[in-house]
Amino acid sequence: MRQTSGALYSVLAFGFAFLYVPIFVVIVYSFNDARLVNIWTGFSLRWYRELLQSPEIIDAALLSLRVALVSATFATAMGTLAGLALNRMGRFRGRTLFSGMVAAPLVMPEVITGLSLLLLFVSLKTLVGWPDSRGFSTITIAHATFSIAYVAVIVQSRLAAMDQSLEEAAMDLGGRPFTVARDITLPLIAPAMAAGWLLAFTLSLDEFVITSFVSGAGATTLPLEIFSRVRLGVTPEINALATLIIVSVALGVTVAGWALLRSGRTGGTR
Repeated sequence: MRQTSGALYSVLAFGFAFLYVPIFVVIVYSFNDARLVNIWTGFSLRWYRELLQSPEIIDAALLSLRVALVSATFATAMGTLAGLALNRMGRFRGRTLFSGMVAAPLVMPEVITGLSLLLLFVSLKTLVGWPDSRGFSTITIAHATFSIAYVAVIVQSRLAAMDQSLEEAAMDLGGRPFTVARDITLPLIAPAMAAGWLLAFTLSLDEFVITSFVSGAGATTLPLEIFSRVRLGVTPEINALATLIIVSVALGVTVAGWALLRSGRTGGTR
């Protein structure tokens, strides 16, 4: 039994080391004074200063944040409506087609999605003169398109597990459908909507393949900027940027975990 436990701990330690040692190395070498990333010459913050003074990185990061905020919000609104339709409207004409269209972005290769959106925008420009150029609007629409599917799945799962007797009781007491949806349904599915928004926001920040199809000159998101720089080799600025992203994610996960732990304790005391 002890030998089995030791083997399991060894495998677990190897797995964590395989995942996190490269991240730790990136963090350490972001403080390296040398321009070569594999030679340590001394501790320095010069690459963080150069990173914060790089207009290309700052513009790309701001564009990625704007796109992620808008696309996640739009995807949450549309995905919630799609989840409600699939869960509450029963069998309606075209349900199979609608369900397939909602779920298609989950299984469709990103290359196909990006190419189809590019052809759509080119056709729209020929027919109606919009968009004039591929940039913020086209990237936002593309990101929202595939994010809707993730939000719809999350909201639909929450609705499927929710007790409908609360809504039925509210209607029996004279509540109108809109009032019941506002006061009962939306508060109950709010955690799922928040989870869908966070997932859509993260997917948008990380998206590269589809963005490369629908972006144009002067519209470079952070993943595109990073890729254009690492093609010639990893530079210390990229290590510094990766470290800032890692620290931001770690802080977000820590705060979320603390909030969940606190809410659990509060609920337990009540």
